[in-house]
Amino acid sequence: MIRYPRDMRGYGANPPDAAWPGGARVAISLVLNYEEGGENCILHGDAASEAFLSDVAGAAMWPGQRHWNMESIYEYGARAGFWRLHRLFTALGLPITIYGVATALARSPEQLAAMKTAGWEIASHGYKWVEHKDMPEAEERRQIAEAIRIHTEVVGERPRGWYTGRCSENTVRLTAEEGGFDWISDTYDDDLPYWLEVGDRDQLVIPYTLEANDMRFATSPGWIDGEMFFQYLKDSFDTLYAEGAEGRAKMFSIGLHNRLIGRPGKLAGLKRFLDYARSHDGVWFATRGEIAAHWAATHPHRRFERPSQMTRGRFVQVFGGVYEHSPWIAERAWDLELGPAHDCVEGVASVLARTFRTASESQRMRVLTAHPDLAGKLAQAKRLTAESTAEQASAGLDALTDAERSAFEDLNTRYVAKFGFPFIIAVKDNTKASILAAFERRIEQDRDTEFAEACRQVERIGWHRLKDILK
Repeated sequence: MIRYPRDMRGYGANPPDAAWPGGARVAISLVLNYEEGGENCILHGDAASEAFLSDVAGAAMWPGQRHWNMESIYEYGARAGFWRLHRLFTALGLPITIYGVATALARSPEQLAAMKTAGWEIASHGYKWVEHKDMPEAEERRQIAEAIRIHTEVVGERPRGWYTGRCSENTVRLTAEEGGFDWISDTYDDDLPYWLEVGDRDQLVIPYTLEANDMRFATSPGWIDGEMFFQYLKDSFDTLYAEGAEGRAKMFSIGLHNRLIGRPGKLAGLKRFLDYARSHDGVWFATRGEIAAHWAATHPHRRFERPSQMTRGRFVQVFGGVYEHSPWIAERAWDLELGPAHDCVEGVASVLARTFRTASESQRMRVLTAHPDLAGKLAQAKRLTAESTAEQASAGLDALTDAERSAFEDLNTRYVAKFGFPFIIAVKDNTKASILAAFERRIEQDRDTEFAEACRQVERIGWHRLKDILK
């Protein structure tokens, strides 16, 4: 594999300013998963009963049998838990995003009517609440279409958001390719929304959470009581709120399930958290659709030419001059494992430097000798590369006094005579005075030490050149 698809970079060290409405320090997205009636059940045509996210300890699927206890626990979520949560959220006037399994919504008309009356956002949680990891791509695509069809029938409009949950490696791509979703959430990789390029489509992704999530009441390690859930939510909120005060506002997703948090003892912890968060200024409770609309308006996507997607010829054309007169470095670097993390200055600098470092000493020597003398005859004759010309001018080496020029010429002559390659330094990190001081110091070093130092300076010069290319 020479093209690595996973993105380990994201926004990097400097994420964008979320600029939440009203200058909010944190945006809170409350998500209520409505899965009851869409889970694995032989009544639904499935091969076995459900075994995921319930209060049944050590649950296992029962092939060909109904699991009465499991079914009744899911039914609690629809019959009791949902209404307890509905009363809480409507009393507080909080906006809610529903992740609604299409078949579950179809089996719960009163609950669906209550969601609509409350003005909650109803996103799709797939056709059925089942595992997708082994599902053939064609079947998953069919089920996505069926989920949209049923959702549109029972809700009255198509879903604008999507979250599968028990997804496959194809889910994000398939939902993006469907083309009708303002946002999708089958990722857990950031605290901010981001854009994903899928073919010609720019798809907004709003990452979800499996940790600030009541599902941990049903998993190990997990929450034992409502107080533990409250404390974790509070700690998360306090951290994000403090970051927001420092100009790094983020999003806080909280995942909920009717059959879990809808139990009285668990709900108490959620209510304490909501009261705590609402006691703070600068908190924006929003649906995921509202977050998506804000992000699309405030941070529209901008495509750029990605190094990891360039052909070999284009890569060499763009980066072949980064190392002086040595395009072979870019050509070899293209063969390394490149991915989204390399679509930036540090990424390209890394693969170019790796290629340079692993070259033979004689090859590296050719790179060193390709560099011109500082303020030497080539500079005076205006025969430097454009990059070298600009670099030397940035330190004032194009405007030397006669005494300074004489000093450089003397140092250049002695340095090359001793080491066999020109003195190399990243002039953009220096002034004329510091360059002369480094010259005087380094000319006294032994050959191996100076060869290593010159190579480091070549890499640094390359980094500066990349900053000018990848703006």
